[in-house]
Amino acid sequence: MKPGVPLVALGHTASIFLAVTFTLCVLFDLLFPAHAMFEAWRRLLPGFEGLTWQSYAIGLVESYGYGWYFALVWAPLYNFFTARAAR
Repeated sequence: MKPGVPLVALGHTASIFLAVTFTLCVLFDLLFPAHAMFEAWRRLLPGFEGLTWQSYAIGLVESYGYGWYFALVWAPLYNFFTARAAR
């Protein structure tokens, strides 16, 4: 087995983490509307318009995508630098 961080495992892990976190934040917004964070979601997630099912689905897909973006950038960098340090 090649040393380093496996890209696919990191991609799914980061994506599911962000999707679950987004879901918890939306639930927080519904439970505590005075402290809602949906304005931040509007800025971070293109197409997110408010607390609707359509916006939730868009936010969920985009959160999952951001997890893969993180994995695709971070894992190769980490693997490169750990391989370099091992030499």
